[in-house]
Parts: sequence; C-alpha cells; structure tokens
Amino acid sequence: MAAIEPTSRPTRIWDLPTRLFHWALAAAIVVCFVSGKIGGNAMEWHFKAGYVAFGLIAFRLVWGLVGGRWSRFVHFIYAPGTVLRYLKGRTRPEEMIEVGHNPLGSFSVFALLGIVSLQIATGLVADDEIANTGPLWRFVESETALDATAWHKGPGQWIIIALVSLHIASIVFHRLRGHNLVLPMLTGDKPLPAGTPASADGWSQRLLALVLGAAAWALVSWVVSLGALS
Repeated sequence: MAAIEPTSRPTRIWDLPTRLFHWALAAAIVVCFVSGKIGGNAMEWHFKAGYVAFGLIAFRLVWGLVGGRWSRFVHFIYAPGTVLRYLKGRTRPEEMIEVGHNPLGSFSVFALLGIVSLQIATGLVADDEIANTGPLWRFVESETALDATAWHKGPGQWIIIALVSLHIASIVFHRLRGHNLVLPMLTGDKPLPAGTPASADGWSQRLLALVLGAAAWALVSWVVSLGALS
C-alpha cells in the first residue's frame, strides 16, 4: 500500500518584522550602492541609507534571539554532522531543514549579517579626504580611517554584491526546481505538513519588534550624534 502523504497547510514561517527587515535591508543596500557610485550630492542618501542599514542590523541581531521561531538563530545554526547529511541528501525529517533556512541559506544569512556589519563599521570611521567623513572618524587614527575607507570603497562593497548575487541565484535555482522562496518572504506562510511548528506573529510579537526597532534607531541616532560633538 502506498504511503499516505501528510496533509500540507499554510504555516507562518516568517513573522512580519523579519519580512520587513529583509526587504528594508535589500532596499538600503541598493540605495547605498547606487548613491555611492553617483557621488556628489547623492552621498547624503548614501549616509542615510547606511544609517538605516545600521539600525536594521542592530534590530536583527536582537530579533535573532527573541523573534519568531524560524527567525531565531538557534533554529538555523547547524551542527557539522547535519550540514554533511544535507550535502549528501540524507537529512532527517525531525531536523526540518527545509522549513526555514537550510544550511546553505544559513551560511548566506550569517555571511551577509557579518559583512554588512563590517561595511557599516568601516563607513562610520571612513574619511575619503575630499568631502565625506563618517561620524566617528575623529575617534580613530588617520591611518585607520584611510584603511577603513579603502575597505569600504573596495573589497567590502564587492563582497556584499557577490553575496547578494549568490542569494538571487539560489532563489532562481530553487524556483526552477518548483520551490518559491520569494512568496513566503512576502506573505509569511509556506505550505508545510500539518504539525510543523509555526513562528509567533501576533500583535504582542509585533509590538515587541516595534520597541526593539525604536531602541535600535535610538542607538543609531546616538552614534551619529557623536560626530557632531566638538
């Protein structure tokens, strides 16, 4: 007798704060890249988008601890054995690897969080020796500021572009195999077997996200204000 397939139902995987973070960060990266290439007066938008990215990353680092189930880092930090089984196509049902971020997706998330954080940090202390300086440039040695600027305008931005390109390529690859990764990041839901744990996404969760978002923006505002101090 053929095995009965478990009934699938829409399951909330990505909570609203995670979805908003995802698309807002994507927009901020695009604005940063384009405005940086234009230069001149567009650098005002470069700085603004950079500050937005700063706040978003600060929020996500905390949300990765207290957010919806599948947005928490603990649910997509995989042991070496799990990664090896995934690469061999021998994953176990109880691992639920395909629900949220699989091991490769997990690597992509952590790599982007890390490199964008480094890009933000170098931007805060950068000095292009022309007209633009980060708000914290005066707190570091001149040589450090110049090194940070060289990274920010060189390897840093191109590593981000490479990671984003790989991310998009992965989305296309999975789409060709019949898996739509974009729709769940828009609606939050994914058709999964009944009994799959869902992410909390109620109003109390969203209120917590709002408070954390406000705290993240307060942190950004404080850091930026240091540049105005004499």
